[in-house]
Amino acid sequence: MRARRAQRWIPLLAAIVAAGAIASAVALAAVRASEPVEIRIRYSAFVPATIHAQAGQPIELAVRNDDPIDHEWIVGDAARHARHRDGTEPVHDARPTEITVPAGELRRTTVTFDASGRYSFICHLPGHESYGMVGTVVVRP
Repeated sequence: MRARRAQRWIPLLAAIVAAGAIASAVALAAVRASEPVEIRIRYSAFVPATIHAQAGQPIELAVRNDDPIDHEWIVGDAARHARHRDGTEPVHDARPTEITVPAGELRRTTVTFDASGRYSFICHLPGHESYGMVGTVVVRP
């Protein structure tokens, strides 16, 4: 009789253990989500070339330049990029969506995208965009 009662508790205990494991996994994912997204610049290319963000939620980026030359990381819509194609400012650091990343250095920025969509990030230093220094931020609603 006692063995049957104990057997009734086994599924409940298994469910409690499973719920604990799921809660731990969710907590770990939340901690990882708060880590910065790393973008590396190597051989005049952004790696990864596509990143994802959530509309209305800040995303911290760590942009590391492994090249021996300076680069910039500018993200935005077509109008922003058109302005930068016509004339590049020598240094970017006043806006979170426009940063200069000197050779061999790391720069951090935090960006919040208000609307979902696709936003390009580009290095507008002379010749770099045509060489392929472009990427995309996919922003989910």
